[in-house]
Amino acid sequence: MSPTARRRPLILVVEDEQELLEVVARHLDQHGFEVLRASTIADARAVVWEHQPDLLLLDVLLPDGSGYDLCAELRKSMAAPIIFVTALAQDRAIVRGLGAGGDDYIAKPFSLDVLLARINAQLRRHGLSQAMRIDLPPLHLDFVTGKVILDDAEVDLSKREMQLLAYLAANTGQGFTQEELLERVWDDHSGLPTNTVRQHVSTLRRKLSLDEASAFELVLTPDRRYVFQQVRFDTAPALRQVEPG
Repeated sequence: MSPTARRRPLILVVEDEQELLEVVARHLDQHGFEVLRASTIADARAVVWEHQPDLLLLDVLLPDGSGYDLCAELRKSMAAPIIFVTALAQDRAIVRGLGAGGDDYIAKPFSLDVLLARINAQLRRHGLSQAMRIDLPPLHLDFVTGKVILDDAEVDLSKREMQLLAYLAANTGQGFTQEELLERVWDDHSGLPTNTVRQHVSTLRRKLSLDEASAFELVLTPDRRYVFQQVRFDTAPALRQVEPG
């Protein structure tokens, strides 16, 4: 990632239901977060120790113990917000979770948009509201307003186009195959045409004018990977030389 980009907030999702874990992780990844995964308390401890995440999403009923106990343990050494995400929705369960040091409590089943809003509310309280922006001057993406600004001009993108651009911009310089982008940007890509990624990439190139001396390029490498990268770091427009007449 370019050093001018903001660091993506790091979220640890502790969940033993693998399908739900992947759905949540993919949704967060699409919205500008870096996601770590753990399915047990032991794994969660190791990830917290190594990576120091900015926020935890924590299930209660885990194969090797209770999320309540893990939360109380982590609270002794970390201040990052912890949101319980669990099927235990009774008042006593919520009271126990908050009493163990949790910052919020979401009952399953839940809306992914509500989960995202709760996460960002906690990050704002802890001074990490940048989760809703990606800044790569002269490119700026704002997930709250849905605006994309390039060279001080607003670019009109569809929701999916913005999600694709956000994923590529958050991973500037890295290459992704068509299959990887379908998996990470499209919630359900079954039945989509095989040229879906190519069409969206073509639209992004056109709308962002990436073939017209832009500060960025979006290329397909010889090994069939899409790479978004910054090729000009000055924000001043290029000057055109005029032949003497």
